[in-house]
Amino acid sequence: MNRGESLAKNYKMEKREINPWKWQDARNYVQAVEVKNVESTLYCSGQTAISAEGESSNADMRSQLILAIENLEKLISEAGFECKNIVRLNIYSTSEEELFGCFDVFQNWTEKHGMKQATTVLGVKSLFETLKVELEATVVK
Repeated sequence: MNRGESLAKNYKMEKREINPWKWQDARNYVQAVEVKNVESTLYCSGQTAISAEGESSNADMRSQLILAIENLEKLISEAGFECKNIVRLNIYSTSEEELFGCFDVFQNWTEKHGMKQATTVLGVKSLFETLKVELEATVVK
């Protein structure tokens, strides 16, 4: 082990939440996340409700959101990272109204993993084929 590797092992990743206000607390995200002493960063492509066989879902928003979350969890896990360390999450949706109608799915997921990430929700005209929601994440360790 060289000196650089030895020094890197002595540092532990630190995350600090920055919230000038309190209203976002009920929405399960933070205004900003500062991360220090990162060992590695994973930039995830947008994950959607596509089956393991590559078929796009034509189900409702709730079902698509659940499958998109499952796909994101699988990707993060297989890369050797943890959902609790998602620091940035962009949510793309073809219908904010439908998405917010099943926001409990998102909130339950973030609570399950103890996530406190910076999040942006973006309305888009369309996604690939019949898809309604896409999750794009940045994860650290």
